[in-house]
Amino acid sequence: MAGCGIMTWMNPLGAALRAFRGRLEPTSVGLAHHAPRRVTGLRRGELAMLAGVSAEYVAQLEQGRAKTPSAQVCAALARALRLNDEEQAHLLRLAGHSADPDRIPRRVPISVRRVADQISASPLAVYDAAWQLLHWNPLFAATWGDPSRGDAEDRNAMITQFERRNARVRQTAAEQAWFEQSLVADLRTTTGRYPNDPDVATLVERLNRTPRFRELWASPTVAAHESAHKTAVHPTVGEIALDANILATQDSDLRVVVLTARSGTDAQRKLDLLATTGVQEALHLD
Repeated sequence: MAGCGIMTWMNPLGAALRAFRGRLEPTSVGLAHHAPRRVTGLRRGELAMLAGVSAEYVAQLEQGRAKTPSAQVCAALARALRLNDEEQAHLLRLAGHSADPDRIPRRVPISVRRVADQISASPLAVYDAAWQLLHWNPLFAATWGDPSRGDAEDRNAMITQFERRNARVRQTAAEQAWFEQSLVADLRTTTGRYPNDPDVATLVERLNRTPRFRELWASPTVAAHESAHKTAVHPTVGEIALDANILATQDSDLRVVVLTARSGTDAQRKLDLLATTGVQEALHLD
């Protein structure tokens, strides 16, 4: 018992993770609960699946064998564990991500998550000021592909746009040009607001290796990214013409992106089809 106490004292992050998953019933997060369990709460593998990380990584965090998890991983764990704002902030502090005016905010307030989880008729996602995807609803995953199946780089809209491209995204040349110009101008705004954030500096340095970004970055344009047009090419329902509406959140610098059906198209019917005939089935088509 004394050894256990020492281990807890030495690894408060692991102790918190164990306590948080121990209080969460599998059925409350949509998991089947058929077989008897020796302990209450979520298993490590279940938490890992919900957060989009490996079970071994969760074990390493709980046992103090892993390096400090990123803010994105902490946000994913907090989302999977259904933490409230205070609990999520506590988890971030334990992981070494105390609030810092020089760093862009990455904590998604419970109020924003609650709204995102209640909106089911439109794809919705929450990004930080450097366009790192932090939270999304099921219809967003069904439309564009499940973000939890990729790594953190796959969840950054800037990296996706300039380096790898999502195969499900279709834009005309004009739409693509406008989208990229607007994203870069928005990122320049972020660098001015958070000039000492090393993650932002690293992102800009990486993106500058691509000719298109480098060309746009040479322009002094500074502006907020507020809207875009794009078409989702879904393997089952086909093309879905969408308008991306970007909403800023108060005091957090998050970008809430709500994708709505483009007027004069059958996009809403297709979104309704995805939402009503099985979002989970659609997710398994990747």
